[in-house]
Amino acid sequence: MRAVLQRVSRASVEVEGSIVGQIGRGWLVLLGVAREDDESDAAWIVDKVVGLRAFEDEVGKMNKSARDVGAGILVVSQFTLLGDCRGGRRPSFTAAAPPDQAQALYDRACVLFAATGLETAAGVFRAEMKVELLNDGPVTFVLDSKRSD
Repeated sequence: MRAVLQRVSRASVEVEGSIVGQIGRGWLVLLGVAREDDESDAAWIVDKVVGLRAFEDEVGKMNKSARDVGAGILVVSQFTLLGDCRGGRRPSFTAAAPPDQAQALYDRACVLFAATGLETAAGVFRAEMKVELLNDGPVTFVLDSKRSD
C-alpha cells in the first residue's frame, strides 16, 4: 500500500459538484492499493499516519502526531500511485490491485482511521474527484507498507 501524505490546514474532496468529505488541520492521505496488499498493509499505513510526529510543538519543532493535536484525516483513493513510468511514455498500472480488492482495502483503511477517534473523511472510490487543499508547510511524505523495514 502506498500513500502520499500531505499536512494541510484544510482539505476537501468534491464529487459531481458536491463536497463529500472535508477536514480542517490534519492529513490528506492519497492512498493506492497494490496487488499484494492485505489488511496488515492497511493497518501499517493507518498506524504510521496517526503516529507520525510531523506536527509542530510549542517551539516549532515537528514533534507531535495527528493523535497529539487532534488532526483530521481525509482519505482519497488514488490508484495512480502504483503507476510505473520507467518504460516508455505511458504509465503501467499492473502493480495496482484490481478494483474489488482495492476498494475492500481502501474501505478497511477508512474504518481503521475512524476507529482511532480522529475526525475521518473520505472520497468516493473510483469516482472522478476534485481535491482542494491548503498545504501546511508544505510537509509531504511518501509511505509504502512494503518498504517498512
